[in-house]
Amino acid sequence: MNLFSQSRPKPNLAALQQIKTWVYDLLKLDPDIGISVSQLQCKEPDCPPIETVITILSQPAQQYKIHKALDDVEQVDLIRLFQTE
Repeated sequence: MNLFSQSRPKPNLAALQQIKTWVYDLLKLDPDIGISVSQLQCKEPDCPPIETVITILSQPAQQYKIHKALDDVEQVDLIRLFQTE
């Protein structure tokens, strides 16, 4: 028994790549700019237990959070997110 392992579902790699594609398209980013997409446990009060964090590795870096699991993120979530910025 491994007390240090945490059984967390791994995000779908196809969903991860789809999110990156949507971000590039919606923000019209240069393909040379890197994007990091991560699914993290949210520890803030009144926050859903899982959130998706999108970091655009430009200068300066930009970070966005969606309070959904990575596999549940839809293109409309990104459209709304980027319209509010």
